[in-house]
Amino acid sequence: MSPIKNFSLTYEALNQEGTFSEGDALCGSVTFTLTKDTKVKSVFVKVKGDANVHWTEGSGDKKRSYSAHRRYFKVEEYLVLEIVQGTVLPKGTHKFKFRLQIPDGNMPSSFTGFYGRIVYMLEAQLSRSWRWPSRVQKEIKFVSKSFPRPEKVMCPQSGSVNKKTGVFSKGEVQISATVSRRICSPGDTVSSLAKICNSTSKTMKPKFSLVQNIVYRANVSINNKYRTLCQVVGETLAPNSQETVSSQLKIPVDVNCTIYNCDIISVDYFLKVYVDISFAIDPAVVFPLVIIPSSLAAFHPDEALGPYPAGAVGGPSYSDFPPSVFPVGPTDSGAYGHPAAGPNQRMNVSGYNNQRAQQAAPYGFSAAAFTAPAVRHPTPTAPPPFEQEAEPPSYMSLFPTSQDNPSSSGSKYES
Repeated sequence: MSPIKNFSLTYEALNQEGTFSEGDALCGSVTFTLTKDTKVKSVFVKVKGDANVHWTEGSGDKKRSYSAHRRYFKVEEYLVLEIVQGTVLPKGTHKFKFRLQIPDGNMPSSFTGFYGRIVYMLEAQLSRSWRWPSRVQKEIKFVSKSFPRPEKVMCPQSGSVNKKTGVFSKGEVQISATVSRRICSPGDTVSSLAKICNSTSKTMKPKFSLVQNIVYRANVSINNKYRTLCQVVGETLAPNSQETVSSQLKIPVDVNCTIYNCDIISVDYFLKVYVDISFAIDPAVVFPLVIIPSSLAAFHPDEALGPYPAGAVGGPSYSDFPPSVFPVGPTDSGAYGHPAAGPNQRMNVSGYNNQRAQQAAPYGFSAAAFTAPAVRHPTPTAPPPFEQEAEPPSYMSLFPTSQDNPSSSGSKYES
């Protein structure tokens, strides 16, 4: 029978969330009880950060496995040094304090997914000669402080599409959308505004969806997993009509933050603004979102949504269509104004259900009819606040296949 009893490991939390980041000190103690004098080989504690991915494809002789591993750091401290003759510890309770310094650097936040995880583990171990070591582990929640500079991501975003429908219902659909910001935190509400011109004989529904895209990489193999976290569905648009709709989309409180600094696991988010057309490819504008921890949100103040002039909105958007012929901006006719919220708004929400009550307006839409569609609007002359370094990727490059019917190897989609 082992003389080692009650082998335990504790550490001190640095904040209410119990999280750690680059450069933090991890302090705690290792405690155990010996029922008799015992010779030990060593006692040490260590903390390490690792990322792992693994998945399989095919079956039978064509079954293939893919895996990859990354080690970010490993720091250890010996509480009882390892010597050749060993160290005899007396009977009784022993408590050893430790202090481990997490190194500085660009390391990703903790993450657990279907095909991989990023884990930071604290471990204590007591070794004896010719015996199995006694070991205890505790996972620590790591939150990265490495995120894009706020001045590059806090500006609002705008984009537009111009889509011609097929042979069953000839016409054109135009969407011009604006999103209040690009950076947010779990539990935040993202405001968005869409101006839709339906010049077809079909009815259609405007939709706002928050999509998560997780990419697992192993050498040259890639596995994508798309997931719709939440969605807002607006009122049906009549044929040959024009409407302005707005939404308040709440980020789920338990969502993972954006991960961009791990070469084998990445987590991205997109706000997809589109109209659902039966028997046709849905025109869509896709806006990238960066979700950061709430503890860092105080350093990135929010900006409210408004009827921003076309060209004056700095954030990029992703679209597979040319810009709309009607502008995004204020007008003197009220046709494109931001509609006021009505008391009888209807809504249809799907996705996450375990959400806390909002302090802001609930999910939904408010619509305002276009009273003067023939009014011409002057083209704003204000230059954009910054130049895009490169053309943003097309919508099809972000979502190469239909989310309902993924056909690429290794792709998964959940809704």
